[in-house]
Amino acid sequence: MAPSTPLLTVRGSEGLYMVNGPPHFTESPVFPRESGKNCKVYTFSKDGTLFAWGNGEKVNIINVTNKGLLHSFDLPKAVCLEFSPKNTVLATWQPYTTSKDGTAGTPNLQLYDVKTGTCLKSFIQKKMQNWCPSWSEDENLCARNVNNEVHFFENNNFNTIANKLHLQKINDFVLSPGPQPYKVAVYVPGSKGAPSFVRLYQYPNFGGPHAALANKSFFKADKVTMLWNKKATAVLVIASTDVDKTGASYYGEQTLHYIATNGESAVVQLPKNGPIYDVVWNSSSTEFCAVYGFMPAKATIFNLKCDPVFDFGTGPRNAAYYSPHGHILVLAGFGNLRGQMEVWDVKNYKLISKPVASDSTYFAWCPDGEHILTATCAPRLRVNNGYKIWHYTGSVLHKYDVPSNGELWQVSWQPFLDGVFPVKTITYQAVPSEVPNEVPKVATAYRPPALRNKPITNSKLHEEEPPQNMKPQPGNDKPLSKTALKNQRKHEAKKAAKQEARSDKSPDLASPPAPQSTPRNTISQSTSGDPDVDKKIKNLKKKLKAIEQLKEQAATGKQLEKNQLEKIQKETALLQELEDLELGI
Repeated sequence: MAPSTPLLTVRGSEGLYMVNGPPHFTESPVFPRESGKNCKVYTFSKDGTLFAWGNGEKVNIINVTNKGLLHSFDLPKAVCLEFSPKNTVLATWQPYTTSKDGTAGTPNLQLYDVKTGTCLKSFIQKKMQNWCPSWSEDENLCARNVNNEVHFFENNNFNTIANKLHLQKINDFVLSPGPQPYKVAVYVPGSKGAPSFVRLYQYPNFGGPHAALANKSFFKADKVTMLWNKKATAVLVIASTDVDKTGASYYGEQTLHYIATNGESAVVQLPKNGPIYDVVWNSSSTEFCAVYGFMPAKATIFNLKCDPVFDFGTGPRNAAYYSPHGHILVLAGFGNLRGQMEVWDVKNYKLISKPVASDSTYFAWCPDGEHILTATCAPRLRVNNGYKIWHYTGSVLHKYDVPSNGELWQVSWQPFLDGVFPVKTITYQAVPSEVPNEVPKVATAYRPPALRNKPITNSKLHEEEPPQNMKPQPGNDKPLSKTALKNQRKHEAKKAAKQEARSDKSPDLASPPAPQSTPRNTISQSTSGDPDVDKKIKNLKKKLKAIEQLKEQAATGKQLEKNQLEKIQKETALLQELEDLELGI
């Protein structure tokens, strides 16, 4: 029997309700609509069978399969909910408050047994950041960060701390996915001139100087993001500083590091300078995609040796999303960008579609690996709220716009476990849709009054670089650099004018016009008749060719020597000298 399509949960000023997934898009009877504006939070269990929500009075749990109410807890201020991986525990968090006389507040993090509805344990958790305990997938292990330590509990027994990982000032930790052996990555920020570091441990081996599986230290890190791959063999660390001391970036500085559980570590060399917007692992755990560099941003897939596998060129993008099966990758530009998306088949590195989801603040893949959800939500944007369901080929299958006086706060798919939906063959033909495909309005650039009646010149602020497989192949038809191309056009115009002048003076001696040829890979192939001049031209072309090779090496991320960089800086002067020599022909 084929699995049912995931439901869509919608929370906004119209209340909390569920919508059937494609192809129906009707309101689902699984969950009776909760009217009013008091619903602050909801969550599904990892397998999508349980649903919990807070309506401003109580936190309720229902079974989605048989629509039965399981439990109701008196938690009017709950703003965070999370199920443990096997649906054993529901964690709830309310803002921490202290009494007026300064005495300690009551515990605000509760762990409830989903089967019995009893409270297993309450903790004081002051910060909302990283509020939820982390479980291993089999729930044999649970961990919390408490007072610069990581506390471990076994088999959901929260009355006994089974183990502690103590380092001075542990700021963050991430438990590895997958089965035993369990691993944990911890981050300790630097202080008093000492560097920050990330260490990987295998539970419960925390003691001794050689207990760590791997260690990576770095000076430029005010905060880090740690990303385990699915097989728990490696961690990617995005290290960020709040301020870029060079003044080059508003975003501070970011560096990307790779740390493997076998002890190997490396800095991922990114060929373009600028911020790191997004880094994502493929579900295969053998490659990852990074979006980085000053706009237009670059996107590159790297393997486990941190070598570039495929370069997507540059474009208006700041996010990457692999499909649940890992066979499709979406590169997108949301937030302050226009919502342009590129959908790629990453097995064949072939572009599938280029839809545009304007003003989107949220993106999510459907667990079936075929459909995409984009939404415009408040408070990020309070106008044009609504959501769209797309097929990855670019067709809009369903669209919902919130009434002008209403708001959409949250929308998400019902999750399913891996392997429930089979992988389907990728199609490049857009699927049919009854929703008319809107052409996004492109804002015209401002033109000063003096230029408004003149023809528009097609000039771009940034030249976008095409993807690796769309670039002209190196060889005889290798394209010229921008400067060389500009000089070539100037030279050809002067040469044509000179030929014209000569033909006007002596029509009998004028040579027939040369046939229009394809763009050349060198500046000129003609000879002057003067052996010394020809020799100089030959030497200049040799130098320019060497400079082009150095520039290609730099583009692939190779570090150039000082003398090689100086050679590149001489390119403009050499081109000018070559042009002068050739115009004397």
